[in-house]
Amino acid sequence: MQAIKAHPHYSAPLGPNQGRGVACGFWFNIGGESSAAVHVDEDGGATVVSSNPDIGGSRAAMAMMAAETLGLPIERVRAIVADTTSIGFSATTGGSRVTFATGMAVVQAAEKVVADLKRRAGLIWECPIEQVQWRDGVASCLDAGKEVKPLTLAEIAGRTGRTGGPISAEVSLNAQGAGPGFAVHLCDIELDPDTGRATVVRYTAAQDVGRAIHPSYVEGQIQGGVAQGVGWALNEAYVYNAAGVLENPSFLDYRVPVASDLPMIETILVESAPNKRHPFGAKGVGEAPIVPPLAAVASALSHVIGQRLTELPLSPPRLLEAIDARSA
Repeated sequence: MQAIKAHPHYSAPLGPNQGRGVACGFWFNIGGESSAAVHVDEDGGATVVSSNPDIGGSRAAMAMMAAETLGLPIERVRAIVADTTSIGFSATTGGSRVTFATGMAVVQAAEKVVADLKRRAGLIWECPIEQVQWRDGVASCLDAGKEVKPLTLAEIAGRTGRTGGPISAEVSLNAQGAGPGFAVHLCDIELDPDTGRATVVRYTAAQDVGRAIHPSYVEGQIQGGVAQGVGWALNEAYVYNAAGVLENPSFLDYRVPVASDLPMIETILVESAPNKRHPFGAKGVGEAPIVPPLAAVASALSHVIGQRLTELPLSPPRLLEAIDARSA
């Protein structure tokens, strides 16, 4: 709420027939069962394997977390989505659990790889593993009595045949501690009093995201949730005839927002409270943003019309009915 109140949108002037609504939302988020593997390639890169389809940028996030853990540049890490027979079980793919839960499995698998790299460096140097340090993709010997040069991941990868074979690790877990998500949305809407058409003219969404692993993808998740929520608030409804037959069974008649229906949705990523239960502070971000739009849109239109609107969708016929009732 503090982030929204500090944003220029909060105090911006409104035009004729425009209203502003503010709403808060919450989503509990989940973790659950996930599996992932990390393989070190012969050239010193790494491959991350998971089986959750990428529906919002999770594949890039997996690569980033693995790269950070291994100390590799991101371009040296390749993330693939394998079929479900190629990797251990992972639960449902949704907007609030993959980066958190499968990401946790990726990080733990990468940590196992780092432990193995340290062990192999110790074998090469004949140095106890306790005296091996791994930092920024390089193994260093802390034993001052050993005159050895640091070993890069690529150098260790080039000696796998003499240190135990391929370097790989897989982790399956039941991730706990997802952490709830909170969002506050600010919506400006203009209402045409003659047609009842409502147009979103400005929208700002602030959300507690823990720590955004891939900020632009997190923004996209929030923008997508807002778009869905606005559609739900203004247009979306099943229409049945007297015989119980659905009369709008396709997207030709079931109205969802398209790009031309919405302004650029502004986002504020609040990272003041990283999730302590995740190694990089991540929490689910894809579902909380669909919660506030309904109330924000309804509140904005209520201010324009002058009476509280409590039934969705707020379609032109329903808004005209409210305008007429107010004028009567």
